Amino acid sequence: MLRRFTLPLVMLLLAYVLWVGSEFMELALGVAFFIFGMICLEDGFKTFAGGALEALLQRSTDRLWKSLTLGITSTTLMQSSTLVSLITISFVSSEMISLAAGIGIILGANIGTSTGAWLIAGLGLKVDIASYAMPILVFGVLLLMQKSKRVKGLGNLILGVGFLFFGIHFMKEGFTVFQLGFDLSAYSMTGIYGVLVFTLIGTLITFIMQSSHATLLIVIAALAAGQVSYENALALSIGASLGSAISAVIAGFAANLGGKRLAAAQVVFSLVTSLLAILLINPLIQLVDWMSGYLSIGSEDYLLKLALFQTLFRVLGALVFMPFISQVEALLIKVLRFVPKSIEQPIYIYPEVLETPSTVVVAVRKEVQHLFDNAFGLLARGLSLKRSTLESEESLSTAVKTTKRIFPLDVEDAYEEKIKSLHSEIVAFISEAQMRESTREATEELYVLRQASRDIVSAVKGMKHLHNNLSRYGLSANLAVRDRYDQIRLDLARLLRELQVLLAEEPSSTTALSLDSLRLAVQKASRTMTDELDEMIRYRRLTASIATSIMNDENYVTGIANNLISAVNALLTREVDETAEAFNLDEADIQQLMNKEVDSPLESLKS
Repeated sequence: MLRRFTLPLVMLLLAYVLWVGSEFMELALGVAFFIFGMICLEDGFKTFAGGALEALLQRSTDRLWKSLTLGITSTTLMQSSTLVSLITISFVSSEMISLAAGIGIILGANIGTSTGAWLIAGLGLKVDIASYAMPILVFGVLLLMQKSKRVKGLGNLILGVGFLFFGIHFMKEGFTVFQLGFDLSAYSMTGIYGVLVFTLIGTLITFIMQSSHATLLIVIAALAAGQVSYENALALSIGASLGSAISAVIAGFAANLGGKRLAAAQVVFSLVTSLLAILLINPLIQLVDWMSGYLSIGSEDYLLKLALFQTLFRVLGALVFMPFISQVEALLIKVLRFVPKSIEQPIYIYPEVLETPSTVVVAVRKEVQHLFDNAFGLLARGLSLKRSTLESEESLSTAVKTTKRIFPLDVEDAYEEKIKSLHSEIVAFISEAQMRESTREATEELYVLRQASRDIVSAVKGMKHLHNNLSRYGLSANLAVRDRYDQIRLDLARLLRELQVLLAEEPSSTTALSLDSLRLAVQKASRTMTDELDEMIRYRRLTASIATSIMNDENYVTGIANNLISAVNALLTREVDETAEAFNLDEADIQQLMNKEVDSPLESLKS
């Protein structure tokens, strides 16, 4: 209830402050421009995040020094540690990089944040930066009006730079005007109490604005205008680092298990770094003075000294933290474990069912079908299609072609919540049933149903890998890549629809043949996709690396499809008269039909 009224109250308070104190207007405008510029930069880089950025992250994290360097350079380039953290969290969550590698990137990103202070202190407040911002914005808007997604992304990047420049300009002017009416330097505090009070203020500012970059800009602009003393400005910059830890906690609430662990690591790092900076502030100030002489920084150039202080204490924190990354990783994995929000409960299996073998088999079959139903919804979302679409007679081809976004899906959390818990209950129930007196037929059927449960679990795990690349390439601007992934999504969606239809119908003597037809269709589609990719590589319509990714994903689809068909086969064909088994095709029969180049049975699945 309180959170619902927080934003309106903040906006009303801000409106009142701006109304009664015109001195705040330019200052607030500068902050707004700066933060909006960061948002534009993030949006721009997200446009290109589906290719080179992720590939770079994935290839450059096998050593700690590489992860650290990548964090520094990417944050320096983007001027947004938030975006780097979000991308890193997504990679740790999907297990594409280790938690230790993610921690290394976060350490580098924290060091990279200090480069913004150098740019602002060394250039932003000493040059008429607004004169450069105006033409930059003109070109940015022009690019933003184009149809190409990548051109628009470039336009967002250029706009971001322009608004950052404007933000710096108005912040500088705002503090100059603000100084005429107020003198904050009169509230300057010295000693340890001054350090603690202004560290707390810097923390609160960063928490409110959710940006340590914006806090540093305010601190540097205030220092340039004489509104804060040099010592208090140093404490404010320490608070900016500590405030980013609070932001990480908030981000961690919405993340999955991997994201929570990485956010916790960032909190620990920020706390350690800030504590070291507070305890060693006097030696660090002396070190800054000593190094300033070698770097040709004037003794009164407090702006560049502040930037140097920022870099030194963040590097110090990283150096102290780095030897213990393995221990921190092990501790976080041990302490932070998955706590399901709502465990899926069995519907059909309970102790009373164990009284007779026949009721056990019926109950387990229904529970496995319940598991399949859960997996059906999860797989549909993994394909970025609504469950209702798959369950209707709507054209799947149209639904795939008109997809506007890839649905976000935390497969690990969904698996733990909807699949693993139910599968564990099924396995435990079957084990309990097998300890009791039972018939040979019931024992065999329970064995088959347990394997069906495993097949469903394997299919969901396959979607975990498939969804990673669907998120990256599913809406690729390269039409050849988009078409291949559309075909992958369409084939699997058609299979899911057909399997659900079979489960809804009464089993008959043709059920086994229908499943064999689907199995043959899967093999045929896989071969067709491979042949098409080979041709595209030969004619250089696709790079070998992207084609390899598509081939790997086609293998995942084939595995998912075969697991689902096997599971449905176990659920249905046991209910059919044994004479139908004479029609079943074995693996040799399927391969023989494949070699005859029959028409693809997938045609029969078209909506």
